[in-house]
Amino acid sequence: MNTKVTTIVAAVALLCLLSGVSQALTPYTQTFEGMPMPAVGQLLGDGWLVYGNAFNPAMVWMYGYGPYPAPNDGAAFCAIATGEGGVDQGSRQLSVYGDYQNQAQGGGNWIQANIFKEQTIVAGDVGDTWVFAFQAKMGNLGGGSTALAFIKTIDPANGWAMTNFVTADMTAIPATWGGYQVSLTIDAALVGQLFQFGFMNLVTLFEPSGIFYDNVDFHLDVSTAAPTATLPGARLAQNHPNPFNPSTRIDFALDAAGPVEIAVYDLGGRRIAVLADGVFAAGEHSAIWDGRGDDGRVAPAGQYRCVLKTVAGDVSRSMTLVK
Repeated sequence: MNTKVTTIVAAVALLCLLSGVSQALTPYTQTFEGMPMPAVGQLLGDGWLVYGNAFNPAMVWMYGYGPYPAPNDGAAFCAIATGEGGVDQGSRQLSVYGDYQNQAQGGGNWIQANIFKEQTIVAGDVGDTWVFAFQAKMGNLGGGSTALAFIKTIDPANGWAMTNFVTADMTAIPATWGGYQVSLTIDAALVGQLFQFGFMNLVTLFEPSGIFYDNVDFHLDVSTAAPTATLPGARLAQNHPNPFNPSTRIDFALDAAGPVEIAVYDLGGRRIAVLADGVFAAGEHSAIWDGRGDDGRVAPAGQYRCVLKTVAGDVSRSMTLVK
């Protein structure tokens, strides 16, 4: 398997992928609960793309194809699945597998299937570390099939050369859900390049290759960001630990006594939990979030916002709950 992966790393540099727009890297969270069920002609949506590469039996690259919008019809690359999750995964998951519509594998050739999201790196991203976190469990992968999760950077100005390839090997993960992540720190040489995160499968002879994924969370490693967010008369520190499980501490400070609310929101803007609500004296304070909502239910893994509200306005911090 290592020989195959090494060859793939060299060949993936031949990919010709879409150029992203010039804006800073942006967090992304997806639980797949709102995704449509598979149907003929259905697309996964939400900006997911696919790209395929074909290799001969000796793992020499033959051709690539794509990128295309990610399908959701059950025939190739990926589709929404149901009934494979636990409490933290909900009712819908992402099933990722090979491109079984490519008949070249019938002769012993290898078909590499990539499903990914893509952004463009800008100068403001330099020095930041970005994390691609997700949950996964084994599907029906077998035979010689292999699977990876990855972060890639691609240089359009240099023949679409691949300049980074950070992976997590998913080939032998257990049949129970677990959390995984890969990360990359942005340096100045990467400005203008494409940043991709996603999943890859390598298949021959139509062998099974499925892996289930859920709770995708692409986020900034806050330890590389500014330590404190401020508004007039108040400061909100980054929660610690972060990412966290099961609880985290939020420190805040006030220059003068006054009313304060500390609350947790999901990325859809729904208030999950109120951690503090009242009049606080000037000075330093803290609140604890135990990963539960006001209804007592355990919140699913993912990214949340901690919002400090005072009479002067509000300020927020991003928090990542892992399982």
